[in-house]
Amino acid sequence: MLTRRIIETVVRNALDEDAPWGDLTAELAIPERARVDTRLVAREPGVFAGGRLVVEAFRQTEPSIEVTRLIADGAAFEAGDILASVSGPARGVLTAERVALNLSQRMSGVATLTARYVATVAHTRARIADTRKTTPGLRALEKHAVRVGGGSNHRFGLSDAIMVKDNHLAALGAVDDATTTAALRELRERAGHTTSIIVEIDRLDQLDSVLAAEVTGILLDNFSLEDLATGVRWIDGRAVAEASGGVTLDTVAAIAETGVDVISVGQLTHGARALDLGLDAA
Repeated sequence: MLTRRIIETVVRNALDEDAPWGDLTAELAIPERARVDTRLVAREPGVFAGGRLVVEAFRQTEPSIEVTRLIADGAAFEAGDILASVSGPARGVLTAERVALNLSQRMSGVATLTARYVATVAHTRARIADTRKTTPGLRALEKHAVRVGGGSNHRFGLSDAIMVKDNHLAALGAVDDATTTAALRELRERAGHTTSIIVEIDRLDQLDSVLAAEVTGILLDNFSLEDLATGVRWIDGRAVAEASGGVTLDTVAAIAETGVDVISVGQLTHGARALDLGLDAA
C-alpha cells in the first residue's frame, strides 16, 4: 500500500540525493522573487501513475508551489496531453523538477506496460500479477503502479504469504511424494488457516503430492503450453493455478488461453522503461 509515510520518505531521500547541499544553479542563477508557470506534458501515450509523488516533491521543496489539473493515477493519456500544471517560485520548481519527473516517469512506465499485458489477456480469465523483482526501496511505488495499470499484486514481501520452492522442499526433507505431502501438511498446520501457501513446481508429476496437501495455490514454473493446459485440468479448481517464467507480451496470450488463473510477470517492474514526460514552461 502506498502510504503517506512511504511517499514522504521516498521523496525526501530523492531530494537529499539530488540536492544534498542545495541547488547551486537555482540559487545563484535565478532571482529569489522569480516565479514560473509550467506544465507536465506527455511526450508519448501511456497510463499515468505517481501523482502524489509529484505533488510531494514540489511540496517538500517549496510549500507555496501549486500543482493543479493533475490527472488521476490510472488515467490513459496521449502524446501532447497536459498531465498537470505547476506554478510557484522558480527556484523551488526547478529544484524539484527532476525528482518529480523521475518518479512519475518510472511509475507511469510500469503502469503503461501493465496495461498492455492486461489488455492482451482480456479475452481470458487470467489475471496479470507482479513479482518481488522490484527496484530496492521503491517496491510500494512500483506495485501501486501495477495496480493502477489494471494488474494484481502478488506478495508484497516475504512476510505476506508462504511460497515454497524447490530449495524449501529440499530443506524440509521432501524427497518423494509421501514426504512432500507430509511436509506441506505440517507447514499448513503451523501456518494457520489465514495464511496462503503457494507451492512452485516445475514438473507435472509433482502435482498429486502437492494437491494432496490442500495448498492455496500452485505455481507452474516454466511449463510448456501443453503442460500448462494439462496442469490446469489436473488442478481442476482445487487450488489457484498460476503460470510464471519467461512471460512476454508475445507469449502471454497463449499462456492465458491455457486456463490459468494468474500469470506472474517479473517484467512488469524490472523490465519497464521510464515514460517520456517533461516539464515545459507554460
